[in-house]
Amino acid sequence: MAEPNFWNNPEKAQETVGQLKALKAVLRPLDEAVRAGGDLATLVEMAEEDESLAAEVPGELDRLETMLDELETAALLDGPFDANAALLSINARDGGTDANDWAEMLLRMYLNWAKDHEYETALLDRQDNPEAGINSAVIAVRGPMAYGYLKGESGMHRLIRISPYNAEGKRQTSFAAVDVSPEVSDQSEIEIRDEDVEEQVFRASGPGGQHVNKTSSAVRLIHTPTGITVACQSERSQHKNRAMALKMLRARLARVEEEKREAEQAAKYNLKPKVGFGSQIRSYFLHPEQRVKDARTGASATNFHDVLDGHIQQFLEAYLRWHKSEGRGTRNNG
Repeated sequence: MAEPNFWNNPEKAQETVGQLKALKAVLRPLDEAVRAGGDLATLVEMAEEDESLAAEVPGELDRLETMLDELETAALLDGPFDANAALLSINARDGGTDANDWAEMLLRMYLNWAKDHEYETALLDRQDNPEAGINSAVIAVRGPMAYGYLKGESGMHRLIRISPYNAEGKRQTSFAAVDVSPEVSDQSEIEIRDEDVEEQVFRASGPGGQHVNKTSSAVRLIHTPTGITVACQSERSQHKNRAMALKMLRARLARVEEEKREAEQAAKYNLKPKVGFGSQIRSYFLHPEQRVKDARTGASATNFHDVLDGHIQQFLEAYLRWHKSEGRGTRNNG
């Protein structure tokens, strides 16, 4: 980074800056824990000579234990793409207008979580529903270990509530699908052949001004071997939208490769494959009582609105522990 020509290639420079942030995210907490351990040892020695300092020991011990718990959770982020940024897509499924509203509520939830944890976000694609909410949206969440924390969110999210769109006030069940993929660099091992990609251009919709809506700047790419489809309309330039759509496609293909590795590992140890896209992973109840329950880990919360405000870290960490323990337990038995 100290080289004079470092910023000549801004995209490559940003990748290097991202790598530095990821390394600091690992090293800084380790350094703080080591210092806290040394400070605690010193405090204990001083407390043996001065009883007035003894009251401070329990508080410092609790602080160190919290640090160690956080380090233990961070140590679970050891997947091949866990340090990468994440591309998160949300699609409304069954439930009519309620499902569209639910998809937008989830989008807000993830944006709030990212903001609270100082991640950068970018809206890559958004398809609004004419009545309410969204049909779909794609966001990039960039920062250390973004994909590692968010990868367990892939799957179906179910909402049960009294529908605000039903004049009879009936209870409605709505579904939205979340898909999370790691953002990978153009130099990654994920190869995309030109002949395997069908490209479509169309007029962008939603925010962006008259220029965006009057020109066919939006790009949709279809990967024919897998059927994966991605679209980007966040930029005014068709060239930039194409470049971002390629990033999105490469991210989806990287996640497919990761799922293949997990399936092979599961077969090796006679494990059931981990639940993935399309599987119902979490239920959010607003009626008859407020609660959120994860179907895989058993993690739960009783404050529905607190969760929808972005306080989902407990669910993310519970998934990491569940995912790791499932594999360890089977290998020990195998």
